Amino acid sequence: MGQVHLEKQGGIAVLTVDNVEVKNGLTPEMGMQLSELCDDVDSDPAIGAAVVLGKGGTFCSGADRRRWTAGSDQAEDKTYKELGAVYQAFRRVGTLQVPTIAAVRGAAVGAGINLALATDLRIVSETARLMAGFLRIGLHPGGGYFTISSRTAGREATAAMGLFGEEIDGVRAAEIGLAWKAVPDDQVEEFALELAGRAAKDPELAREATRSFRTEAGPPGIGWEAALHFERATQMWSQRRRETA
Repeated sequence: MGQVHLEKQGGIAVLTVDNVEVKNGLTPEMGMQLSELCDDVDSDPAIGAAVVLGKGGTFCSGADRRRWTAGSDQAEDKTYKELGAVYQAFRRVGTLQVPTIAAVRGAAVGAGINLALATDLRIVSETARLMAGFLRIGLHPGGGYFTISSRTAGREATAAMGLFGEEIDGVRAAEIGLAWKAVPDDQVEEFALELAGRAAKDPELAREATRSFRTEAGPPGIGWEAALHFERATQMWSQRRRETA
């Protein structure tokens, strides 16, 4: 069963997605756990930065699709709430009081790219594979993807990935502003932790600066919370009509 681990290294919180059997696909339980761990981070004034990564060299392949039932009623209470737990986890990472970095190796697909985009900054492997991937499997994007992608990579890249199924590597991600820097695979986590350590030296200041940054540079268009719900109904429709692969 997948888990999310929290390790505190000095003033840095390291959140590790661990479901290696399915390349760190997220389950609803992992979404709830991630949200709870974010509460833990926020309640610890000694933490001045957070790094999100995946275990075993893969960031996150999306939702754990073993839990899906093609054509099922997505408005059914339990199903609706379970998927909502995954989506709210992205939102919770995005509202952490400390500056956040995604250390992306391997693949970041679907829910995985949403998780990466939820952070303030991305350090990616040169060979990382990044794609929205929703339309490839017959789903409308979810989790507020269009909002959180366009605020980072812009309208053009968001259209290419979200509407036309473009896949990019880490080098291209850095070129288009989807990531701050692409580095060799074995340097990703080290560099992310190095950057996080700079902010973590003064946790109180880091939290205040992060609050100002997000207030001033927050996404244009509709708010993320509104975008999450705006996409939800159409994604539910798309999942219900999806045929078993």
